[in-house]
Amino acid sequence: MSNTSFYDLVASITERGRELIARRRGQSDPAQNVASMIDLCEALLSERGEASGLAQAAEILDLYQTLGEAEKLTLFTALLEKFGPNRQKLQEVVRRWLEDPAHADAGDLHYFSEAARQELFRRLNRAPGGTHALVHMRADLLALLAKHKYLAPVDRDFAHLLAVWFNRGFLVLRSIDWSTPAIVLEKIIRYEAVHQIHDFSDLRLRIDAPDRRCYGFFHPSLSDEPLIFVEVALTEKIPSAIGPLLMVEREFVRPEKARTAVFYSISTCQKGLAGVSFGNFLIKQVVEELRRDLPNLTTFVTLSPVPGFIQWLQSAEDLPVNADQRSALQALQELDWPDKTEETERLQKILEPLAAHYFLKAKRADGRPRDSVARFHLGNGARLEQIHWLADKSPKGLRDGAGFMVNYLYDLDDIEKNHEAFVKTGDVTASSSVKKMLKAEPKIRALVGVAPPPRG
Repeated sequence: MSNTSFYDLVASITERGRELIARRRGQSDPAQNVASMIDLCEALLSERGEASGLAQAAEILDLYQTLGEAEKLTLFTALLEKFGPNRQKLQEVVRRWLEDPAHADAGDLHYFSEAARQELFRRLNRAPGGTHALVHMRADLLALLAKHKYLAPVDRDFAHLLAVWFNRGFLVLRSIDWSTPAIVLEKIIRYEAVHQIHDFSDLRLRIDAPDRRCYGFFHPSLSDEPLIFVEVALTEKIPSAIGPLLMVEREFVRPEKARTAVFYSISTCQKGLAGVSFGNFLIKQVVEELRRDLPNLTTFVTLSPVPGFIQWLQSAEDLPVNADQRSALQALQELDWPDKTEETERLQKILEPLAAHYFLKAKRADGRPRDSVARFHLGNGARLEQIHWLADKSPKGLRDGAGFMVNYLYDLDDIEKNHEAFVKTGDVTASSSVKKMLKAEPKIRALVGVAPPPRG
């Protein structure tokens, strides 16, 4: 039997089962749907029959689509309170383990500590379209979690299962070009998160030009849904601004003349997969693909945005605002400041040393860099290579990063060493040119009114 025939059979069985459920349950009032869902979830966990289980799972996922935010909160709260671990069994196993640790009891400890909602999610995943529905369900949960932190245990269970289901071994790397199905290309336009793609003509310049490449990770259960994709420009040297790469009227670089592969846009597509890491695998596999197809390439580098710079500049406790910095921040609010030569030169002298401080010194509470893009690439083993002033003059680039962009260099000989240093100590591996910017640190301290550290 072919895969298509099998899936058609499953869908047919599921649909018949759902008709029986609907007749038995009757027409629910929308306000009662969440209660019906909770009853169906309890029934699904006790169900032994495969066909009826598939029908119940499909019905639960259908009902979920009718819920508003308040009903979703009710559902997730029920998942927390009614579908946790079997506490009585867990207490018994813990007592036995403490009295006499044994391998069998250790296995029981693991089994009974698992919340019932994990098995519920597994059974929901068996329904046609179940994986896709659960990814969207988790996206809704993440949105609620910001205000309702008590739901964190439900999210941990979701994240655990999704990390297993979206293990790198299940992901497929696909080249995205003009022959890719239109349904996927439409989603590339929609999901582009770094440099907006306006229409299909714009997209074609990104993926169909001879000096452009695009790759994405896909999952067998979401064959038309990219999980993450990267856009690549083939250039002769490391770029210092995004504008020339995105120009409509530009001279194409012949692939055989290119020496540099520039990862200029990386977009994650599924909010429900936040925290599931596969971006690092994407970069490394794309590098291997490019090296195989274009052996003349010698340099692999990003041209990355600086999304958190302005926010840090406005609130950093270690950089209290003085008159000059306040003037600079005020100037950045003016829409036309990038067009004023004298103003840009003044701001450059103030902001470049601060940008170096931001990348090399500014840390979160866990000791990791403040910048999210920096954490991603440094965690992958890249090196902070160059910081570029006014490299992105788009409204978003100016609003978030004062126009700064940076290159992260993927030196294949040093990736593992850089990765280990970052993971163990949080050290930012940077080029000498970036480190030299810190020689201006006494000026930064004078600028912001912070006394220099004592010598000796």
